[in-house]
Amino acid sequence: MKRLSIHNLHVNLVAGIIAAMTMQTASVAASQPAADTMQIEGSKILTQPGVFGVFTMFKLRPEWNKVPATERMDSAAEVAKLIEKHKDNVLVDLYLTRGLETNSDFFFRINAYDLAKAQTFMREFRSTTIGKNADIFDTLVGVTKPLNYITKAKSPELNAGLSSATYTGDAPRYVIVIPVKKSAEWWNLSSEQRLKEMESHTVPTLPYLVNVKRKLYHSTGLDDIDFITYFETNDLIAFNNLLISLASVPENKYHVRWGNPTTLGTILSPENVIRALAE
Repeated sequence: MKRLSIHNLHVNLVAGIIAAMTMQTASVAASQPAADTMQIEGSKILTQPGVFGVFTMFKLRPEWNKVPATERMDSAAEVAKLIEKHKDNVLVDLYLTRGLETNSDFFFRINAYDLAKAQTFMREFRSTTIGKNADIFDTLVGVTKPLNYITKAKSPELNAGLSSATYTGDAPRYVIVIPVKKSAEWWNLSSEQRLKEMESHTVPTLPYLVNVKRKLYHSTGLDDIDFITYFETNDLIAFNNLLISLASVPENKYHVRWGNPTTLGTILSPENVIRALAE
């Protein structure tokens, strides 16, 4: 009887622990809205971790110029209607690269809590008039994360510098996208060594935060690159100087790929991008 009692006590204890863990898990899940129920707010989604970014570069086919002018112009409203349809699922930015790039004429940046929502938007875009007359040159996929290195705990002074920096330049007119891939040697450094390298990387960037905006997407395992660096600026000379500064830091030697290609475009409304391409 004594052995049975102990056994029963053990079973009841395990069952209680499992029940408590189940309740706790359910509570946490209940406090975190599912990705498919989260509404898109531009001011929030661009500052949050766990947001997927899809960059898709398009090159228009020669056949696009054979589409009647009225249909080309009407395609601006067609794309605007598609964006409106998906506004609760994705945040859509469209940039003009024609005249600045050889490999593309325009590109999308789609931000979404659910990657499948971004995929659905891009799939439906391919059925629009302009989508049918364009080929994909490249697609980059990444996700936003909290700071890995320059945090309050690991590097308080530099973190304070990053946190206090504010963009004060004129509204950005240009966008630059640079894919980055690190070497195996980088990933085999200790976390302390990587922190030291990233501190040396961060120091020269601080003076430029007043006129260059930067956003980082992590791509390891999601793409053939490790990072997508996204910049906005109205001062391309300052941006050029920033990149020269970054090229001279020791961390740069761990890059296997930097750009190749670098994509430069202008920031316009989606309708104005399509209208420019329809002219």
